[in-house]
Amino acid sequence: MNYQHILYQKKGRIAYITLNRPQVMNALHPPTIAELNDAWADYIADDDLWVAIFTGAGERAFCAGADLKYRVARADTENTGEHSHMLMEQCQKPIIAAINGYAVGGGLEMALRCDIIIAAEHAQFGLPEARRGLLADGGGAVKLSRRIPYHQALGLLLTGKFISAQAAQHMGLVNEVTPSSELMATAERWAQEILECAPLAVQAAKQVVTDTGDLPLATATASIEGLDAVRRLRASADYLEGPKAFAEKRKPVWKGK
Repeated sequence: MNYQHILYQKKGRIAYITLNRPQVMNALHPPTIAELNDAWADYIADDDLWVAIFTGAGERAFCAGADLKYRVARADTENTGEHSHMLMEQCQKPIIAAINGYAVGGGLEMALRCDIIIAAEHAQFGLPEARRGLLADGGGAVKLSRRIPYHQALGLLLTGKFISAQAAQHMGLVNEVTPSSELMATAERWAQEILECAPLAVQAAKQVVTDTGDLPLATATASIEGLDAVRRLRASADYLEGPKAFAEKRKPVWKGK
């Protein structure tokens, strides 16, 4: 696919997906979402890619949410498809969000689909939909209270206010806050730490968390062996390589199979 609104690069085991509409603070519109779908599908399918870093172009915004001006202009002629980029929800591989500015509305909802969130010191987070007569129905209203305490989540949802990167970290929404100049290096450090682990073990761990998080403890525990990623891990050469490398006092060589 010839991308016009995102950048998609592969460097070693890492995929880099970058929203590339800085002139509108990387706001989402249907062509952007279509390109994101294509890139996420490729990341999921490429066995040589083990971790992704997701960010936005420029320093002002990761993503300012839906492109409302575009939506109003095209409302009668085009389906906006704001919430069609659901491949992220199905991805068993880890995704690191590198938040380089505003992550608000749909931007925060996309960040909530990621597994690790690294934020530049000037980043801001929020769900301003209520101020616009809208609803954060792309995952924000559902996910936020499952990631941070109830009263903190409702404080954001009911007021539409923005919070700083430092406040988001205090709430438990952000893993690490870093100077803007070090954002990508910090995200890559996290990526390299993930790459030290067996990729299928990482994917199994993620699927266990995402697929059993809403289940009672006993049901969740009983369902683990039926998960696709867990079965792949159990049947893999890496499942034997880890203990063998430990016994031989050497660094494991992961194959991802």
